[in-house]
Amino acid sequence: MLIKVNGEEVEVAEGSTIQEVIDKTSAPYTPGSILCLIKGKKELEKNINKYKIKTTKGSIILQLVEDSDAKELIDFWKESYEKFNGLNIRWSTSNEVAIGPVVTDLEPTADEYDYYENDVVLSLSSFSNESTHLILIKENVTNVYSVPPYNKGVFAKIIGGKKTLDKLNDDDKVTAIEPIVERSTTTDTASVSDLSIELKEGNELYTYVSLDINEKSPICDEHLFSIIKDGRIKVSYDSDSFLGFYELEGLEKPKEDTTPRARGTVTVRNSGKGVGKLYIYRENRVLTPNHTTVGKIREGMEIIDIAKENDFITIVSEQQRIMTLNTTQAETSKLLESMGIEHVREGAVDDDAIIVEQTPKFTVDVLKEGKLVTKGIPKDKLCSIQLYPEAYRSTWYFRKLTGLLENPIGELKVHFAVPGMKLTIFEGDKKNAKGLVPEKTPETVVKAGEIGITNMSAKNMGLIGIRSEDNHEFGPTAESFSATNIVGLVCSNFEIIEKLKEGEILYVTESMS
Repeated sequence: MLIKVNGEEVEVAEGSTIQEVIDKTSAPYTPGSILCLIKGKKELEKNINKYKIKTTKGSIILQLVEDSDAKELIDFWKESYEKFNGLNIRWSTSNEVAIGPVVTDLEPTADEYDYYENDVVLSLSSFSNESTHLILIKENVTNVYSVPPYNKGVFAKIIGGKKTLDKLNDDDKVTAIEPIVERSTTTDTASVSDLSIELKEGNELYTYVSLDINEKSPICDEHLFSIIKDGRIKVSYDSDSFLGFYELEGLEKPKEDTTPRARGTVTVRNSGKGVGKLYIYRENRVLTPNHTTVGKIREGMEIIDIAKENDFITIVSEQQRIMTLNTTQAETSKLLESMGIEHVREGAVDDDAIIVEQTPKFTVDVLKEGKLVTKGIPKDKLCSIQLYPEAYRSTWYFRKLTGLLENPIGELKVHFAVPGMKLTIFEGDKKNAKGLVPEKTPETVVKAGEIGITNMSAKNMGLIGIRSEDNHEFGPTAESFSATNIVGLVCSNFEIIEKLKEGEILYVTESMS
């Protein structure tokens, strides 16, 4: 049987399941994501009410009328619009442009009617259904168009491309007619996650969304890449006009390229309430300086249209993120060689060294320069940590301060360290620590290796500390227990912390276990 997978026709065995089709076609799909299943072309097109007529002079946009009297004409158009593909402009006058002819089974009338600018009419010229034309009205006119006995033959209005219409003459032709898919078009289609569903002849299956990034917004592009995890993205909010992804809300981002927010545009809010939120638009919205454009959906808007809050969406960017942190120098050399990018090693340069910094930081800049400098450290100089989810505000602050919100390696700069004190304190950020209410405060003891943050009840709020031995009186930042939020635990290479000096950097990565 013949079906479509991500827009491409595929022949599959009768009774094939979604999983079998994904396996057969190697369609991009991350387990747990939603899929869009459309029963067939007619199922999709029954909701379409706009069409683009492409000509040798440009495009014209039609919108179907809502008059019940025009139902038979609209049904005919939806069944037969492709017949007008490739046809010539039959004639052009000051009042009208005619496209045709095609053969239909419509019946003509001999009545005269008033027509108005932008009306779209089906006309049976010379009272013959073998000479059916599409008439595009340029100016108000009264005429006998031999129309079918429905709504004066009017089934649509011209809503775009009037300048194109005025340019057309009988040397021009129609090159294509395309339905315009909008949010309202796909709301009746099915969002599915059961891969055992059997597909049927004519079904259309969409498994992923493809994305083109905007190279004019390199910093905010990286923000987008950070929200995509394991090849998918989680919807935080859905409305008629957009999907929202709020995982990194609160991360300040600069204003970069701003454009009108057309359907399929991807933006990051760069100022005001909700800074750091990511949006994908289902409907057109005007340009605003508060939104940086980071990309455009190329394929898979069908999935964007049906997604709901908490759904996961498989998303693929043709330009993958170039993020080398927490990989080895050897792994990065191999990757960059395959991309034709020069690799310069610094710090620990041996193959097994772990990369903790890269220059340039941003994917777009790496591609432009064609060169990447990576700083490595020995594996035993990298600390693995575990963060406690119950300390929600504190873990957010810690990840933001260290850079772990967006990167696999974070940095802590030593603020205070005295040999023999069994205590190391790292720099904080008072501005971002203002919301650190007491949470997960210790009760009787702070254990060696636990990571503490001074909460807002003390003047040094935001400082981060780690003790190298248990303490029953004070937290890791030398504050009382009530002023200390315990955020996590050092899981590996704990011994290197005591050797750090003021101003030095501790590199950390989150444990996956």
